[in-house]
Amino acid sequence: MQIGCPYPAAAHVDDSDGARTALPGGATYASCTEQRAEGAAKMVGRVKNGVIGVLSLIMLLGVITTANAQVTEDSGSVAAPLGPGEGAAFAMSNRSTGNEIVTYRRAADGTLTRTGRVPTGGNGLGTDLDTQGALLLSSDHRYLYAANAGSDDVSVFAVDGTQLTLLQRVAAGDEPNSLTIHDDLLYVLDGSVAGNGIRGFTRAADGTLTEIPKSFRLLSSPIAVPGQVAFSPDGRLLLVTQKTTNTLLPPASAIDVFQVDGNGLASALPRRNASNGIRPFSMAFRDDGRLLVVESFNAAPGASAVSSYEVRANGSFEVISGSVPNLQTDSCWIVITDNGRFAFTANFGSGTISSYRIDPAGQIQLLDDRAAFFSLFSQPVDLALSSDSRYLYLLLRGTVGVAAFKIEDKGGLTPLGFTTGGLPVADGASGLAVY
Repeated sequence: MQIGCPYPAAAHVDDSDGARTALPGGATYASCTEQRAEGAAKMVGRVKNGVIGVLSLIMLLGVITTANAQVTEDSGSVAAPLGPGEGAAFAMSNRSTGNEIVTYRRAADGTLTRTGRVPTGGNGLGTDLDTQGALLLSSDHRYLYAANAGSDDVSVFAVDGTQLTLLQRVAAGDEPNSLTIHDDLLYVLDGSVAGNGIRGFTRAADGTLTEIPKSFRLLSSPIAVPGQVAFSPDGRLLLVTQKTTNTLLPPASAIDVFQVDGNGLASALPRRNASNGIRPFSMAFRDDGRLLVVESFNAAPGASAVSSYEVRANGSFEVISGSVPNLQTDSCWIVITDNGRFAFTANFGSGTISSYRIDPAGQIQLLDDRAAFFSLFSQPVDLALSSDSRYLYLLLRGTVGVAAFKIEDKGGLTPLGFTTGGLPVADGASGLAVY
């Protein structure tokens, strides 16, 4: 196994102390130190694999409940309590030999400092999940849920500042890769081509999950390759984007919508709605129920776009703004600020973030096609907002870190730095949650 550094010396950044690395105008690469550490971690992971295999066998019998404390970067250290305006961020490694959550302290000024790593107890895929919502915080920030797509389960953590305590692993179907929460319900998206669908759980007061009997529902297409599952703001609908174009099942590009009853069960069959653009990847709801969907157009150069919809109570759609282009390539992730005025997309193929303005009626307008640029090798994936929507965060899979930005009053982005370490380099890191 190669543990060396493929980047030129001029690109090296010394981040051995886990501190923030200032983000220059161009690319920021991981340091050789970090890559050697990642290589060593993979070797250790092989030793751990036997233990993880035993846990996977136990999972066949049901739920595993544990209570593992966080492993901090400095052995024996205890994280200080958060101060006024501070929060935390969590990124998921998605390693196939032992999934981990990397933890960060979010300062009141939005900057991040890496604080530790916590095993999920399960396995990731080792390649990009290619979904949105694999790592999810509860609305009160007390619990964190992580999809372990490689071991077919979900890990539940108690959150105390930046500290995570593993409470439970629960079997969650075949390749769980996206999660959504409304009140005491959590639904999982199972992305396996052997049977993609959704599966429901109830959430107890302590955050732990219990599967709802007979809650699994197949999607409308057996080849959907779904990108995200999401509740509507009122919890009465569940939506699933389908990334494949199925010419044998009209509409060819589709978004499934399930009705959710008072017992938390989704309707037996979904409504198959037409997507305005090709390859609807992920989505975000505004609090008023208007929906934004990012469309990658099969990664055609410069062809990505965002559409907005009015979503009716019966699950049908009415297009408000259809496929508003951002001139970028392979836009896949999207978030909306809490005030409902701005949306941001992460553009995997271009190494950029694009910004949109949203008016009260839900009409969207491109604000800046390149609100932030990293490099063509940066591989931007998951986006997340601080709880007050003042700060935006982006997981960069290719340059192995999390970039931070302040969101200005008119929707512009001011870089706050780039925090490296703890994540695999260009090797599948997926999932970001912030408060």
